[in-house]
Amino acid sequence: MSLKAFHIVFISLSVLTLLGFTAWLALTEAVESGVVRVLGALLSLLSGVGLIFYGRRFVRKFKHFSYL
Repeated sequence: MSLKAFHIVFISLSVLTLLGFTAWLALTEAVESGVVRVLGALLSLLSGVGLIFYGRRFVRKFKHFSYL
C-alpha cells in the first residue's frame, strides 16, 4: 500500500471514528453535565468536518502522484 493510499484510509477511518463518537455523545443519556456532552459532541463534529476538508485538499493536491 502506498503512502498516499494509507493517508487516505487513515483520514477516512478518523472521520468515521469522530462522527461515531459525535453520535454516541449526542444520543446517549446524559449521566454527567449536559454541557460537557454537548461541547464534546460539537468539538468532535467540527474535527470530523475539518478532516473531511483536509482529506479533499490532500487528494486534490496529490492526485498527480501515482507512486505515493
